[in-house]
Amino acid sequence: MNEPKLLVFDSGLGGLTVLAALHRVLPGASYLYIADDAAFPYGDLADGDLIERCRAIMTKAVPAYRPDAAIIACNTASTLALPVLRSRFHLPFIGTVPAIKPAAEVTESGVVSVLATPGTVKRDYTRDLIQTYAGHIHVRLVGSAKLAGLAEKHIGGGQVDDAAISTEITPAFAEKDGKRTDTIVLGCTHFPLLRDRLETLAPWPVTWVDPAPAIARRVVTVLDGFAGPSIGPGQQPVKSGPKLTFWFTSGRDVDPSILATLTALRIRHLLA
Repeated sequence: MNEPKLLVFDSGLGGLTVLAALHRVLPGASYLYIADDAAFPYGDLADGDLIERCRAIMTKAVPAYRPDAAIIACNTASTLALPVLRSRFHLPFIGTVPAIKPAAEVTESGVVSVLATPGTVKRDYTRDLIQTYAGHIHVRLVGSAKLAGLAEKHIGGGQVDDAAISTEITPAFAEKDGKRTDTIVLGCTHFPLLRDRLETLAPWPVTWVDPAPAIARRVVTVLDGFAGPSIGPGQQPVKSGPKLTFWFTSGRDVDPSILATLTALRIRHLLA
């Protein structure tokens, strides 16, 4: 599949970090980026409401766009909605989970933090990942209720104080038996949008683990084994469109702040 069509879904703009990683390994692909910004942040939704929103949005988007695969570039949505989406639609759905396994492989001190939204931190799925891949090290779960919103504000051109970011990330820096945190998992796709600020404000240097490259590699693997969506009687193949199309559930347009983010991620050319 030389030029796949991919659907990337998030509650806001954090999934652009995943889209950028996808573009690096699949430069010929085209994308529909769906941001459910009308319901941002997802952490404020009840589980059932979040699942229903994801299902309803995909019910509109999948038949219209007919992607070869859909990427749920949101940890919270992935931990809740993936089973429903996979049972409802005949195409691969690739989710996003905290990158605990790679963090456990690179840590030298054996002290790792998972910085995520409260919704991701409280999921049994996250604890199962720790038990499976990081049972031999100390893993600290840190739920930040505000960092995703600060990332959205930051890339939207708003002023975000250093103190506000520091308050959210400081609990991820800990000491255990004389050893300090040396690896932090960015357990929300929004967080890498603040990567430069995180590195500057960190109390000491750490390795920040971004899940986006691993997600992109997984998509490549999945596409290699999938023939693409079937075309039913009377349907015609969808013609190729622009390389990147946005759908904001709030009805907003692509504004200068989004263009600046695409430029920073080196994917603005996809809009040409």
